[in-house]
Formats: sequence, C-alpha cells, structure tokens
Amino acid sequence: MKQLTAIMKERTAFSFELFPPKTDKGMENLPGTIEHLCEFKPDYISVTYGAGGTNVGKNMDVCGMIQKAGTTPVTHFTCIGNTREGIKEQLQDYLDHGVNNMLALRGDLPFGWTGTGGDFAYATDLVAFVRKEFGDKIEIAVAGSPEGHISCRSLEADIAVLKQKQDNGADYIMTQLCWDMEQFKRWLDAIRKAGITMPVDVGIMPILDMAATINMALSRNACVMDRKLCEIISKNWIFPNPFDKEPFDAAVDEKKAAFKEAGIEYTIKQMDEYRACGVDGIHMYALNKWKDVSEIINRSGLRTIV
Repeated sequence: MKQLTAIMKERTAFSFELFPPKTDKGMENLPGTIEHLCEFKPDYISVTYGAGGTNVGKNMDVCGMIQKAGTTPVTHFTCIGNTREGIKEQLQDYLDHGVNNMLALRGDLPFGWTGTGGDFAYATDLVAFVRKEFGDKIEIAVAGSPEGHISCRSLEADIAVLKQKQDNGADYIMTQLCWDMEQFKRWLDAIRKAGITMPVDVGIMPILDMAATINMALSRNACVMDRKLCEIISKNWIFPNPFDKEPFDAAVDEKKAAFKEAGIEYTIKQMDEYRACGVDGIHMYALNKWKDVSEIINRSGLRTIV
C-alpha cells in the first residue's frame, strides 16, 4: 500500500525534512528534536542523504529515530557513486529495517565532478530501476523544480523529464523551494496539462537567517528571490555583508532579530498561498531547529491540517 500517496489524495499532508548531523553531539540532540516535531503529528519525516552515500550510516540511524518516535521515515537516495548492485543492497537494507519510502534523486554533483560516477546518470533511470527490482515494496517520491532545474536546458524539458519519472513508476512529487508564487502557479498548471497527475508536496524553506537564505537561493538552486523577500533582506542588511563573520555593523543583533521576525511572517504568508493553490502536501525543511519551526506552525494555524 502506498501510504503517503493515499494520504495526499485524501487531504493535505504535512511533513518535515531533517539532515543527519555531522557531530556526535548533534546526533545525541536529534531524538529530542524529532520528539518535539512529532508533537505536530507529521505524516512523515524525510532524511537527507550525502552524495554517494557518504552519510548513509547516519541516515539509517536517523530513520530509526523517526520510526521510534512513531512516524514514517522517507530516505533521500541519490545516483552519485552508486552501482546497480550497491543500490539493490542498500535499499534492501532499508527495507529490512522497515524503511519503505524514498526520494529518488540524481543528487548534487560533488565539486569537480562532471558526472554521477555511478551506473545511473539521472533520477529517471533510478526510479525505473527501483520499480523493476522492488515492485511496489517502495513508495517513490521524486523532485520537482517549479523554476526548472539549474542543470536542465529549459523548463519545458524539465517538465518532460518529470513526466518520464511518473511513467517510470514514481508516486508523488516533492518540490524544490520556490518563492516566486506566480511561477509556481504557471508550473502547476503546466505539469497538469502535460499529464502529470502525481500529488505535489511543496517544499517550504523557513526564512530565519539572511546569509543562509541568500546561500540557499544562489549556491545550488538559482531560485528567484521575490521583491518582498529582497525588501526584508535590504531593510535588515548587515554591513559589510551578511557573510562576514565579524561585521562592523553596530546593529547586527537587532537586524538579525528583525530579519528573523519578518522572515517568519513571510514564511507563514507563503504557506497560506500554497495552501490556497490546492497543493497536496506541505513539506517543511526543519533545518534541525524545532523551536523556530514550532513557532511558524503555531502562528500559521497549520495544526488544523494535521
């Protein structure tokens, strides 16, 4: 039974994304974070996966923490450095541990790489292989890019690839972050016209830190920052720049606090707009910060869809 897809077809799903901490201290603190997040009764919690499985052990540990807390883990899984046999072995290990949900990704290429270094160059191939080898034992999510993936030649080509993922056996879509709501609406309309019927679970990036927001938009995703978000950044700009670890701006603390408050309000408004579009799920990148995320959920009234 494809549990998460079924939920999204009945009501708006709600979920979080976590990442395996790099330090032992971070891993020790994570069960407490998961426990707090589970107070909101998420339908699932996804766990990121390092390129080539560099943190696959920690990924499995975090999936176990999520299961212990009483909700469904979804593991990210990339093509980077993965062979057919390696993929079969790893996914069978997940299944043996009760993890039967995955997000199939090509994965971000490590610095200096020109290809995946594995048997599959694209997530479309990974989806087809997993479906062939495991049948319906694994529920498969795939990434969707409302603005088009930065590596794809056009938005139309990106939508065609998304349709191919569906044809190859994918079950639902998790979107990359998108702050341009008009573009999201155009994309949603376009994928439906293309025959893509998979539920759309929207990724929400909480706006909490200026440098992290700019970095997330430009370092990998080439996401448009809309006028409102740019205004929030400009009004609270930290001189000489928000990436300077020792800024000379005397009002740095006040600006960080003001940016965070405005960012939380911005995030809440964005969730309202997405829900008004009729999306099938809200997938919040928790950034392993339960306090900030809890404030956003409580202030947004998002509990009402849980």
